[in-house]
Amino acid sequence: MADGTTLSIKRTITVRAVVTPRWKEEAERELSNALSNFDAQLAQLEQEGQQVIDQIRRQSANPLDPRVQEQVGSVQQQVAAKRSELDEQKRQVLEQQQQVRDLEMEAIVEQGQIESFTEVRLGDNLVQKLQAAVLVRDGVIEAIEGAD
Repeated sequence: MADGTTLSIKRTITVRAVVTPRWKEEAERELSNALSNFDAQLAQLEQEGQQVIDQIRRQSANPLDPRVQEQVGSVQQQVAAKRSELDEQKRQVLEQQQQVRDLEMEAIVEQGQIESFTEVRLGDNLVQKLQAAVLVRDGVIEAIEGAD
């Protein structure tokens, strides 16, 4: 590679946000929507599970047959496992919701990541080139770190 040659590489840019009343409102709204979705999924899971069990029992000549009971038990186990998974995800969102409520105004939080490309050449510090961040306040960029 000659001294003037550059190479374009992809890097991850950390997006940090300043906590403001508007940021908190939006975060709360997103988390509340997620909780509502979990509640709807749980209700649908219970309904569909019961429908499958009812169908198994209707199709059997003897609903008390051990094979039928085994099928019903299997469906109940699957529903319970999925319910447990959804309950855990819901618990995590509730935890996040409490964390958002506890954040102080003007605190800086990591909001996500985006990708971009940067040029590197001989002699560049690769670690510095890869460490880029953007600071936003209510969606408006306030600072760019490591943009070079």
